[in-house]
Amino acid sequence: MAMSFANPYSLVVHNSTTTSHLSRISLPKSLPIHLTAKRKSGAFTAYCSAADAAKDPIKDKDTPIELRYEAFPTVMDIHEIRESLPHRFPFLLVDRVVEYTRGGFSAVGIKNITINENFFNGHFPGKPIVPGVLVIEAMAQLGGLILLQPELAGPCERFFLVGTDKVRFRKPVVAGDTLVMRMTIVKMQKRLGIAKCEGRAYVGGELVCEADYLLYADKAAGY
Repeated sequence: MAMSFANPYSLVVHNSTTTSHLSRISLPKSLPIHLTAKRKSGAFTAYCSAADAAKDPIKDKDTPIELRYEAFPTVMDIHEIRESLPHRFPFLLVDRVVEYTRGGFSAVGIKNITINENFFNGHFPGKPIVPGVLVIEAMAQLGGLILLQPELAGPCERFFLVGTDKVRFRKPVVAGDTLVMRMTIVKMQKRLGIAKCEGRAYVGGELVCEADYLLYADKAAGY
C-alpha cells in the first residue's frame, strides 16, 4: 500500500494488490495531516491519528459523542488554585490543574474560554478572539503555581512575571475553546527565587502559543 497527497487536504490510498482501485478521501482544511491506514475487509480505512486508528468507528457508531471521551483528571481544583495564587476575578486564568507531581518542575492546566469573558466586548465585537497577552498571562499563572509550591521557592505569597522571550502565536484562541497549557521549569535559582520556564499552549491538540518565561518568587511578601 502507498499513500500520496493530490493536494494538502486530499488523501489517495493505493491498494497494492489491486492497483487499479483508488480511494480518495477529502479532509477538512482545519484537520492536522497526521494519518495512518488500516486494512479491513479488503479495503483501507484512513484515520486522522493513531488514537483514532486504535478505535473501530463501526464499533463506536452507536455510542453518543458525549460518552466517547474521558474528562480531564483533576489534580488541583479551583479552590486549591485560589489557595496558591493571589489572583482573583476577573484575572484568575487557570481553571484546573490536570497534571502535576509534588516537588516536580512541570504542570498542565486548562482554561475554559466562554463567550461571557468580559474582554470579548471589545476584542473584537462580532469576532471574539482571546487577546494574546492573556494567553501569555494564563501560562505565567500556571508557572507561578509551580514556583509557589513550598518544595521549590519556599514560603512565598506571590510571584512576578519579569520577562518573556521567543513568543509566538500560532493560531487564534476563540470563544468555546479549551486552552490546555504546559509549563516546565528548565532552570531554577532557588536562593534568588528565579525560574526560567518554557510554556506551550494547545487547543484541540494543536499548538496555539509558545514562549520562554522568567518568573520571580517574592519571598519578601510585599511590594
